[in-house]
Amino acid sequence: MKVKEVVELIDGEVLLGDEKLNVEVPAAYSADLLSDVLALTEEDTLLITGTVSLQVIRVAEILGIIGIIFVRGKKPQDNVIQVAQKRLDIPLIVTKKTMFETSGLLYQKGIRPCKNRSAREV
Repeated sequence: MKVKEVVELIDGEVLLGDEKLNVEVPAAYSADLLSDVLALTEEDTLLITGTVSLQVIRVAEILGIIGIIFVRGKKPQDNVIQVAQKRLDIPLIVTKKTMFETSGLLYQKGIRPCKNRSAREV
């Protein structure tokens, strides 16, 4: 599934990264706790989160995240979007759907979860 198909599926709004909408999405991870994202996410992952702070951009940069979906209608401030544009050049997407609903829709369409292990194993 491509990012543009994800956007359609979740009724998303693309804030940034229109030129990267043809990227394939092999996996996704859902979390608001950024330490979990760092510990349990692998590269080539679409991040689903309600965290709209600058830290989520930094975590995405460290991990090589291919796109970020902000759930529950939460939209990052302009300065966060600007940093993402300068440092990441990945799609930033907003949806009004919940994290649970967004994750479920992607899972139904074959997007696999990230590493299947607990934080204790890290």
